[in-house]
Amino acid sequence: MGHLSASPTITTMIIVVKTGILVLGGLITYFSYKAYRNTGAASLRALALGFGVVTLGAMLGGALDVILNVDLATGLLIDSVLTLIGFAVITYSLYVD
Repeated sequence: MGHLSASPTITTMIIVVKTGILVLGGLITYFSYKAYRNTGAASLRALALGFGVVTLGAMLGGALDVILNVDLATGLLIDSVLTLIGFAVITYSLYVD
């Protein structure tokens, strides 16, 4: 129950920041996918996928703590693993023709 030890101010700030990540990450993912549909470029498809995974990781990391009562360290690990995978896909997108 690590999520209960944070102050209300910190908890509120985490929610605000995670919401910002979700909104901006979702927009980047949407516009990348839209550009892929317009051009058919595989690199833009990979870019959209990478940003989608990073955004999903941020969302899951915060949501698991609240919804499933997963401890903060586990939520952070899930967030970090998905961020790593997403960045790997984004890096790949920079090299795809």
